[in-house]
Amino acid sequence: MQKRLLVLAAGILQVPVIKKAKDMGIYVIAADGDANAVGLQYADKAVVVNITSEEDVLRVAREERIDGVIHPCSEVSMNVMGRLNEELGLSGITKLQAIRATNKHLMREAFERGNAPSPKSFCFEDANKAWKCFCKELPKDGILKPSRNSGSRGIAKIQKGLSEVQFVELFNRAKEKSRDKSVMLEQFVEGPEFSVEIIAWNGEVNVLTVTDKKTTEAPYFVELGHNQPSCFPQYTVDSIKDAAVAGVKALGVMNCACHAEVKVQNGEAYIMEIGARLGGDFISTELTHLSTGVDMVAAAINCALGIAPCLEPSEEKHGVCIRYFCPKPGKLVSIQNTEVLDDSRVYLWEIYHKEGDMIPEVTSSLCRSGHVIVTEETPQKAIALAERLINEVKMETV
Repeated sequence: MQKRLLVLAAGILQVPVIKKAKDMGIYVIAADGDANAVGLQYADKAVVVNITSEEDVLRVAREERIDGVIHPCSEVSMNVMGRLNEELGLSGITKLQAIRATNKHLMREAFERGNAPSPKSFCFEDANKAWKCFCKELPKDGILKPSRNSGSRGIAKIQKGLSEVQFVELFNRAKEKSRDKSVMLEQFVEGPEFSVEIIAWNGEVNVLTVTDKKTTEAPYFVELGHNQPSCFPQYTVDSIKDAAVAGVKALGVMNCACHAEVKVQNGEAYIMEIGARLGGDFISTELTHLSTGVDMVAAAINCALGIAPCLEPSEEKHGVCIRYFCPKPGKLVSIQNTEVLDDSRVYLWEIYHKEGDMIPEVTSSLCRSGHVIVTEETPQKAIALAERLINEVKMETV
């Protein structure tokens, strides 16, 4: 009998999952609160519903007699997915696990209990209490993060010497972006940032690859690009993998994809956070398949349906890189030289804006203006190509 999969959210990042499930012969029900969500058109059935409402989505799931549910590349409905898994006896994470995997404070507590390496951290709702803690408990720089959010929104580095007024302003900005109105104050880990792409299945934590990240400078640390496989020495990659595996085990999540974010300082790996889901920014949906030959999307779909995932490479491996277009803020008056993107090594590209649009300052991942994904023989060559193409496409603003 044909399996029935509910995909929660149907935006651009969910399209590859919807299409892949269809290719696998699965009946796909895509649900989104936006009737114009681009992914709805690719599903067997489109449902417009508030995907953050447990009761509304549970009703849809029962009506559609689903065999599994997946919420890829997003966190807004993780609790809903966990509730469905529990109520309907489906594979995947429980509601409690979903809460732990989307609340940075509870996540940090789980890491501490499980002896997974992570930065010193505190959780506050009050800016004044956070300020006093910053002054007394953190001898060096710190970072503020919304306790519940993703995509770089609300994140800011706070340096020693910062005034209380400046601190409170950044704290309140993070609080506005937090779905539970609490803010994490953490030790700032100075060093390169990575992500680790994982499939957790039947008690085993399987690392597929380590991703190098390129970000903006302080205070926002918005991701400008990624490459796979990592260009760092094997001993560094191994320490990153070990930290990520320890973190997944500490969270207790299983039968799902995981996207772990790790930083390395003075040779030591620290877990920043772990999402019990496919990673965004095309990392899980495109880059991992291209670089490892393992279809991570198909693996995550099978996990959601309670089917053992295939983790063996099925295609050729490449060096792969994504870079984002981030022109100067202002009114976009021209887009030129896109013909350079007509290259066999360009796997995918898109510019999100048109002439006349206002380009914002890049303070979160939502402020980026386009992307290009390229493949090459090595990640180093892929990085060089992507950087060149990003520079050759001219997006002029005034």
